[in-house]
Amino acid sequence: MDNVAIRKLLPHRYPMLLVDRVLELEPGKRAVVIKNVTANEPFFQGHYPSIPIMPGVLIIEAMAQAAGLAIAPESVTGVPLLTGIDNARFRKMAVPGDQIRIEITVLRRGSRLGKVSAIAMVEGAIIAEAELIFTYLEQSKAD
Repeated sequence: MDNVAIRKLLPHRYPMLLVDRVLELEPGKRAVVIKNVTANEPFFQGHYPSIPIMPGVLIIEAMAQAAGLAIAPESVTGVPLLTGIDNARFRKMAVPGDQIRIEITVLRRGSRLGKVSAIAMVEGAIIAEAELIFTYLEQSKAD
């Protein structure tokens, strides 16, 4: 799934759309996505100018967006909203030139709440991991 198809499923837009490609998607079960980290990212101007490091909070956001693709139940007509982060750990840095592979496994999926396991890797090494909890915003409130 390319960027055009992703934009049909996620409400995010530049500069906050952090999923560049979907490699695998089993709705309600799992997703594998790619985030390409480039030197042109706007956050690198200030984080940090001499040592560019992708902020951990944006890695979590990329994982949350990937999870939004995986967790969206067919029976829910709403936008998944991140409501909790459990067991978050940052293991390594993401820098310009890295390609982050994010693997999402749905742990729980209901009509009101969902929970996923998220792992972010660069070249096979885990850089971040977390369990993310979601609720759903009614589509009319999201527009």
